[in-house]
Amino acid sequence: MKRVALVILMSTPVLGVAQPVAVWPAKAVRIVVPTSPGGGTDIVTRILAQKLSESFSQSFVVENRPGAGQILGTEFVARAPPDGYTLLMAASAIVLNQVLAKKPPYDTLRDFAPITLAASLPNVLTVHPSLPVKTVKELIALARAKPGALNYSSAGAGTSPHMSMELFRSLAGIDLVHIAYKGTGPATADLIAGHVQLSMPNTLTATPFLRVGKLRALGVTGSKRASALPNVPTLAEAGVPGYEAIQWYGLFAPAGTAREIVARVQADVAKALRLPDVGERLAADGAEAVGNRPDEFAAYIRSELEKWGRVVREAKLSLE
Repeated sequence: MKRVALVILMSTPVLGVAQPVAVWPAKAVRIVVPTSPGGGTDIVTRILAQKLSESFSQSFVVENRPGAGQILGTEFVARAPPDGYTLLMAASAIVLNQVLAKKPPYDTLRDFAPITLAASLPNVLTVHPSLPVKTVKELIALARAKPGALNYSSAGAGTSPHMSMELFRSLAGIDLVHIAYKGTGPATADLIAGHVQLSMPNTLTATPFLRVGKLRALGVTGSKRASALPNVPTLAEAGVPGYEAIQWYGLFAPAGTAREIVARVQADVAKALRLPDVGERLAADGAEAVGNRPDEFAAYIRSELEKWGRVVREAKLSLE
């Protein structure tokens, strides 16, 4: 009897280690969005959170934590327990901030477990309708005639809209003033209100306002035209040769999260992205569903770090 009891007691710690993965999720899972509500990251996250809640029979709750160009929410998840109950939906700013900051508070590859690249889409060079330009060339001519007179909004320093506009400014040889906001939502709201003259929101955010004439699109930042805006040329077509910048949204867990949890989340996100209603919702606003494997996503992140690191060095950009 004593031997049997000893075996059971010795086995208990092993069972205790395995149990969290076996029963996960046993409570609500939060997905941190490091931007304000209303932007592309928030839109994609809420679409997937609903599908994940249905799939796992547990709530996947979206928690917006904006600030410092998406660094605050991103760093919060990097320091969270790796138990599968705190995830991060990050835009490409997670890479851009790392290559821009002199002392980044996190390392994208070291501090996170990549789960999947959820979606990608271009940004849109967008102006307020009152601005007397209808083409990229006209905008460049106006900016050259009035250096420093035009203000552009972004979702924050180091975000894709910021870097996409800085790449445009550099290649076009013009002087624009950057106004940083805490997310795409407020940045776009001030553009619609006419407080700034131009911006580069993503197609998810911009398309609804473009359709009703509250904003005017001059060009998209991808290598091909967006399906949601077939009549809008790429910036390369419109007079900025060699221009290309893509916004993307990826799901991460803190480093050290069990591989089984990462694999289960990736599988269900990929499944959700294949659903007709999800694919159609994203495609309607110019986004493309992805849902790749964790190792493929990690490889993509490495390529993005190399690409944007080179751009930052050549343009001598910095968050400080």
